[in-house]
Amino acid sequence: MSTISKRNLTQALTAFLFLLPGLVLFITFLLGPMIYSFRISFYDWNIVKPENSEWVGLANYARAFSNPIFRRAVINTLAYAIITVPGQMIIGLYVAVLLDQKIRGRAFFRVIYYLPVITSWVIVSLLFEYMFSGQAGLVNYILRDVFNIIPKNILWLADPILAFVPIDLLGIWKGVGWTAIIFLAGLQAIPKHLYEAAEVDGADGIAKFLHITIPLLRPTTVFLVVVLTIGALNAYISNLLITNGGDPLDLTHFILTLMYEATFKRLDFGYGSAISYILTVFVFVISVVQIRLLRQQVEI
Repeated sequence: MSTISKRNLTQALTAFLFLLPGLVLFITFLLGPMIYSFRISFYDWNIVKPENSEWVGLANYARAFSNPIFRRAVINTLAYAIITVPGQMIIGLYVAVLLDQKIRGRAFFRVIYYLPVITSWVIVSLLFEYMFSGQAGLVNYILRDVFNIIPKNILWLADPILAFVPIDLLGIWKGVGWTAIIFLAGLQAIPKHLYEAAEVDGADGIAKFLHITIPLLRPTTVFLVVVLTIGALNAYISNLLITNGGDPLDLTHFILTLMYEATFKRLDFGYGSAISYILTVFVFVISVVQIRLLRQQVEI
């Protein structure tokens, strides 16, 4: 064996040894359970005696697609993504542009905008539940007693449509800071001489934003659209706490809250596993489509 081959083999072996602990953890706690869960999805799983579980094939998947509650959960999840992803991106870009300016206390404002990101989902979900309470909620108090916009309290959480108002607002509010930070990094990577050249040609602020900023932010935008969409499709905690996971009448479920209910409340592990893999394929397909549609050559 040549000296170069021995050196390459030594380097590869060294790299593998450094990667080995991470690979062991990945296989033990991620890949292994995923494969086992996929197996469970083809059974009427017996949690007490797994060996007595009955093979049902694709019945759990067919049951999910034929279930009107599951179809409603899919619509709710998609609607949440359609509302919160553009909301986070539009407000986040606006905040990023403001924070990119040379203003006094810029670091302080960056911290303030990022604080919602690091707050606990549980705490802010319970806070929004209180704010939109139909009896003594802060929102009803402001709308009825302060501005006299409504004649009586709105039962936000008792209506299957209005219940998503606090959930959607919470999703946008919670993600704006992170989105703004990512956009801010993209803005600071744009060469300043492009703006200077545009000014020489007589371009105003709007023209520079539309023809320089937006096109050069395309890679950042693609990243954010994909990541935020994946996060929205996996929304769980806010819905579980604000609507108690589907109230009223199982009309406000997200896909993950329905999976949680099937798996841990009804102990229907086969059905719950099938729902989780439907969501996995769903997220993968949407992510691929988004990347293909948004990935284009930048022209300015």
